Amino acid sequence: MAAVDYARLVDYHMHHERCGHAVAPMEAYVRAALRIGLGEMGFSDHLFQYWLPPDQRDPELGMREEELDAYVAEARALQRQYPQLRLRLALEVDYIPGREAELARILARYPWDYLLGSVHFLGNWGFDDARYLAEYARRDINAIYEEYYDLVGRAAETGLFDVMAHLDLPKKFGHRPTRDLSGIQRAVVRRLARAGVAVEVNTAGLRKPVGELYPALDLLTLCREAGVPATLSSDAHRPEEVGADFDRALEHLARAGYREYAAFTQRRLERRPLPLPTTM
Repeated sequence: MAAVDYARLVDYHMHHERCGHAVAPMEAYVRAALRIGLGEMGFSDHLFQYWLPPDQRDPELGMREEELDAYVAEARALQRQYPQLRLRLALEVDYIPGREAELARILARYPWDYLLGSVHFLGNWGFDDARYLAEYARRDINAIYEEYYDLVGRAAETGLFDVMAHLDLPKKFGHRPTRDLSGIQRAVVRRLARAGVAVEVNTAGLRKPVGELYPALDLLTLCREAGVPATLSSDAHRPEEVGADFDRALEHLARAGYREYAAFTQRRLERRPLPLPTTM
């Protein structure tokens, strides 16, 4: 059994009841972090669907617009209440091409510690949503990956985000490319490197049908070779998932050649030594 030195780590991706598809209030995640001895965590719930009119937004996919102020206020209150845990203020934000200026105005309202950029939509299709799986049968899987990676690159190049989340998300339900896409992956990694963003090793994939970490080792290795920093996240949707499978995440980073991980304060990146798990 591998022992993880949580005190020296961060968990930068988690969700709470406001987003409509997670459970428990924010404080429950703080208490879960304290139970495992985590040194630093970030609140990163889903921003509202800013690209849609309010009456068309899906309440299962993000907080309501009017909740954003309360989300920030509660995070600030918890920072004061639990000074023994370094709590960072963040969001997970969907990238929608053509809506960059609108998003920038929304994000400028608050002093974030970091912002996770995500691609969950190809046009109007939420490709990682189990409610819309039938669409896979109507599309070419290679074209899905190509469009997805291009959008990830475009998102990174906006300068709006610090970390690109779950970098190979289209594999969530087990859909794999049928041809070699390593050239496309290399291209997107070069774009991430030029944009100066980090990626995350996200353990939620272990709890999904695909049953593996995001991103896959070959893609993570390309990121390391290109100088793209990496951080850690559980993508927790329940308090008991905070820090989940971080022993495997640390080993994954080490196998890809990482010796440091990325942390953030006020959108400034700090590189910290990667503590490897020890055998108990």
